Amino acid sequence: MSRPRAKLSSNFPGCPVESTLSLLDGKWKGVILFHLFKSGTLRFSELQRSLPSITQRMLTKQLRELEDNGLVERKVYPVVPPKVEYSLTRIGRSLEDVIMVLAKWGNTHVICEDGRKYVSLPDDPSSMLELPISAERSAAA
Repeated sequence: MSRPRAKLSSNFPGCPVESTLSLLDGKWKGVILFHLFKSGTLRFSELQRSLPSITQRMLTKQLRELEDNGLVERKVYPVVPPKVEYSLTRIGRSLEDVIMVLAKWGNTHVICEDGRKYVSLPDDPSSMLELPISAERSAAA
């Protein structure tokens, strides 16, 4: 299993872009933040339903890292069965513009059809480039 960039060395990355990306590093963190921006506070099971491809273990890991980085707040209610809610912190909410620009770019440039993903310029079909199949898909094939 790969480790986030920030954990590969004892020094935190110096470049502002690299530093910001290290907070969002991982396949699911940006998507989790996107759902929290759209919905506000979500319970663990609600997040899990929003992300049907993620395992429970990976969702827990990504949420813990977001919490450790101060982007997400976890609130546990003392009830049975346990109730846990996740919401964005003030610093997490400050990433909204970044995440929404990524969503807008994806809506404009990424095409998903017939189980394949393509990236292209909307006004130039000749620019279409097929994205590589992820490790998950190639393992299932």
